[in-house]
Amino acid sequence: MFTCRIVGYNSSAIRLSFYRKIRDWQLPDPMTTPPVCDYEGSDYQTSFWDKGGRAYEDRTEAIALRRLLPQKGRLLLELGAGAGRNTPRYLGFDRIVLLDYSHTQLEQAQQRLGTSAKYVYVAADAYRLPFVDGLFDAVTMIRVLHHMADAPKTLGQVRNVLASGGVFILEFANKLNLKAMIRYLLGRQTWSPFTLEPVEFAKLNFDFHPKAVRKWLKDLHFRIEKTLTLSHFRIGFLKRMVPTRILVFLDSLFQWTGAWWQLSPSVFVKATLIRQGGAPPHRQDYISYFKCPDCGHSPLLDKKDNLQCSSCGKHWGIKDGIYDFREPVTQKG
Repeated sequence: MFTCRIVGYNSSAIRLSFYRKIRDWQLPDPMTTPPVCDYEGSDYQTSFWDKGGRAYEDRTEAIALRRLLPQKGRLLLELGAGAGRNTPRYLGFDRIVLLDYSHTQLEQAQQRLGTSAKYVYVAADAYRLPFVDGLFDAVTMIRVLHHMADAPKTLGQVRNVLASGGVFILEFANKLNLKAMIRYLLGRQTWSPFTLEPVEFAKLNFDFHPKAVRKWLKDLHFRIEKTLTLSHFRIGFLKRMVPTRILVFLDSLFQWTGAWWQLSPSVFVKATLIRQGGAPPHRQDYISYFKCPDCGHSPLLDKKDNLQCSSCGKHWGIKDGIYDFREPVTQKG
């Protein structure tokens, strides 16, 4: 079984502050460090996707990505890449940066995709992205936001590293889904799907109201271009009784209803960043992508087995082709 290990500070204290800020429509304190859901050492790809009976969900997500993502581009950041399940769907981009907090998930992605120059593997915290501003012309964040105790903080990090006019593909778990509404109206669940604050249905697993997500994106100067709704038929007996190809076909038709209402468990959004600035600089050297996640300084110095920040003096490890910005490494001697 896969597990999500919680890394960081007091989740409930941060969550209480977060909910209060949602009601007041304020972005959270940028100095707060939220907890992290860490899949280190888990068999998530195998147990949840390969053997978890989720071919329907996987194929509908593939359709949504084809409909939303540009066919080609220069540099894409895949936030929460995991073992690289979706990465082959981004092959129109010249280079893909796979970021995940779990080093072992990235190792699995390397085994799946290889170590060519097309892929850059980065272990880092989505709340403290180690990239220079305006670097990427596209960012994807699929099945990741639902682990974020401070969603606006993460979205703010995306805004920082995305170039002006860049495309952001975001998936979020929808609080306002039809099943939740029926259960609430029948008295079978205590939380309301109609209120704007997130609901934590399991430890560090959140559902979000579409209106709240739209508000956060707007405040960060994103313009929503398209909205698709997915997994309309994510019901156990339907998945057992109806062939997957039929469910996928029907879901592909219903996805377009996201332009008018969002009542499904999963919502995909295509947003464009609107701000002043030209095209991102063309950077071929991996090292030029990075900044120190602690002090923000760039460029970093390449020390072969680590990257050194000349401003704060911290060293960030490189192991088995994976750049590790989770915690600084201690230098011997």
